[in-house]
Amino acid sequence: MTQFGIIRILFVDDHAIVRAGYRALFAKQQDLQVVAEAANGNEGYRLYKEYSPDVVVTDLSLPEQSGLELISRIRQRQSDAKILVFSMHQNPAFAMQACRAGALGYISKSSPPEVLLDAIRSVNAGRHILSTDIAQALAMEKLGGAGMALDSLTSREFEILRLLVIGNSNEAIAQMLNISTKTVCNSHYLIKKKLGVSSDIELTRLALKLEVVNLLD
Repeated sequence: MTQFGIIRILFVDDHAIVRAGYRALFAKQQDLQVVAEAANGNEGYRLYKEYSPDVVVTDLSLPEQSGLELISRIRQRQSDAKILVFSMHQNPAFAMQACRAGALGYISKSSPPEVLLDAIRSVNAGRHILSTDIAQALAMEKLGGAGMALDSLTSREFEILRLLVIGNSNEAIAQMLNISTKTVCNSHYLIKKKLGVSSDIELTRLALKLEVVNLLD
């Protein structure tokens, strides 16, 4: 937070209407200020380096570079970066992977606006925060469910899984994540081993079952 008590925010979302709506909401708050906006992960990382915001609020589904990858890159650059995920994904697996990548909080877009505002202030103070629906879903997962199999994946493996099952080649994933094709191939093998499947068809079926992706992705 700046010396004037203002929380400086970088807001990353690929929908201009969403950004405009929340920019108007933040403008009504005396302690919140949007200093930069980005429509994709690469732009978000560039603006983070340029503005050094107090809090990054980001979606996960972003073009060019996903929110998970953006979180990882920012945290590699600054280990104490304060990042809040604001996403349509209500699957607790996404929340687990976002927090594993380095996010302090996860708020679903179905939450009331005041929940997001309070979450930004909590994350700025260094506190972990989950919206009620995500916290309840995580609690149910811990009681038992097939989705817990995803907990064995690293955040990078989870992202590679998501990109694989929506039809990207190993080469395309390597380019998107700025890693080698060999690394993607090795991860592809480990993902199937960890999830107990032997083919890409089984992997896709499991991903659909666990709502890592859906038929509209």
